[in-house]
Amino acid sequence: QVQLVESGGGSVQSGGSLTLSCAVSRSTYSTYCMGWFRQAPGKEREGVAAIDSDGSTIYADSVLGRFAISQDNAKNTLHLQMNSLKPEDTALYYCAAQRSWWGRSLCLNSSTYKYWGQGTQVTVSS
Repeated sequence: QVQLVESGGGSVQSGGSLTLSCAVSRSTYSTYCMGWFRQAPGKEREGVAAIDSDGSTIYADSVLGRFAISQDNAKNTLHLQMNSLKPEDTALYYCAAQRSWWGRSLCLNSSTYKYWGQGTQVTVSS
């Protein structure tokens, strides 16, 4: 069993920045993907950013150039640096870890993830 605990959410104005962190109970060095997802009220959960076993990063088009995912293997922590935040980024953000390898193309597909944190709220006001 892998446990994930997110932190760092909050309220910011449009254009501001936040950094989310996720403490992982296993080594973040993995042959699988780890990712950040978000879900806004009334919307489906969507993949935001992921990092695969080679350290390569994958981003949703909506956050490309604004968000950056990284992992600290020594501290078993996953981070999401969010810049130039927009009101449409408002959502509950989750970190997640896969239990098996589905291929890079599915690293932003939430159905391929086994382990999930409880989420941290990000609210961006205009």
